Amino acid sequence: MTPRLSVLDLVPVRSDQSSADAVAASVSLARVADDLGYHRYWVAEHHNMPAVAATNPPVMIALLAARTSRIRVGSGGVMLPNHAPLVVAEQFALLEAAFPGRIDLGIGRAPGSDPVTSFALRHGAGGVDDQAVARFPEYVENVRAMLEPGGVGLTVQGRTHPLRATPEAGSTPPVWLLGSSDYSAQLAAQLGLPYVFAHHFSGQGTEQALALYRDGFRASDAASVPTTFLTANVVVAETEEEAERLALPQLQQMVSLRTGGPLSPQRLVEDAETVGISAEHEGLVRAMRERWYVGTPDRVAAELGGLAERFGVDEVMVNPVASAVRGTDLASAPAREETLRLLAKAS
Repeated sequence: MTPRLSVLDLVPVRSDQSSADAVAASVSLARVADDLGYHRYWVAEHHNMPAVAATNPPVMIALLAARTSRIRVGSGGVMLPNHAPLVVAEQFALLEAAFPGRIDLGIGRAPGSDPVTSFALRHGAGGVDDQAVARFPEYVENVRAMLEPGGVGLTVQGRTHPLRATPEAGSTPPVWLLGSSDYSAQLAAQLGLPYVFAHHFSGQGTEQALALYRDGFRASDAASVPTTFLTANVVVAETEEEAERLALPQLQQMVSLRTGGPLSPQRLVEDAETVGISAEHEGLVRAMRERWYVGTPDRVAAELGGLAERFGVDEVMVNPVASAVRGTDLASAPAREETLRLLAKAS
């Protein structure tokens, strides 16, 4: 089968880039995805990480939606325990008003950062870590209710006050639940929400999570049937050798992340080749690489089709993780753009 294609973007920062360069490169990437017919373009939320500039999804969504014309733009996702539900509802109600029918609100429960940064975020959102995570289902429902045109009624001292995310909503963005565990799958099924399992990050437990979601799904106004797609780390190039070269910097970053090593901006390809992979981490790299889709256009397109067929989905969201060679224009990500172009042509 040939699945519909979408894009996930963490707004990576290379060792030769500033944050401004990384944002400009993502704007260019989104425009390429828009022109090629990709269905949606989601940006993640991560904080205090040297290689990731996607700290504020609503701001990035506004930038990207303003520079594209057709593609759906959304969050993959907003880490709701970091924020007051009303703030999230207001942000996405305003985005939907500005770009009606093109906004997705993907919501997650993970911290998206280190414990210290998470505490700083969540303390500012009105609670401490344990409270914010424990109240996640309540927060999700609050956001959904406040996005509705009628809003919600907030009772204070015996009086009910109307609370709306925006004064006159003409439409509301669809809400998706995101997760990498059984918890979010079960909650999405219970609430009748569309759901996405973080297959690109975990690579394990996908089948069980989707089965829990589909088996326990309760139809709702948000979705009449289980609605889901898969995410995948992807690098496509004209040759297998070039694709593997371009994937190496991100593989090295994931090794550091998984082993507690020092995090740094994404290396350029030449620098990554100089560093290489240590013998003690070769097994970890092989295990991760087996779950990535790296290679020539026809082969990767066929493998993504097989992934979609295996898990019974009609959409795959690709995270183009290719780095760049020395001398690349700082405000661009040519290898990431080429991944999208070659994959679209082969699909």
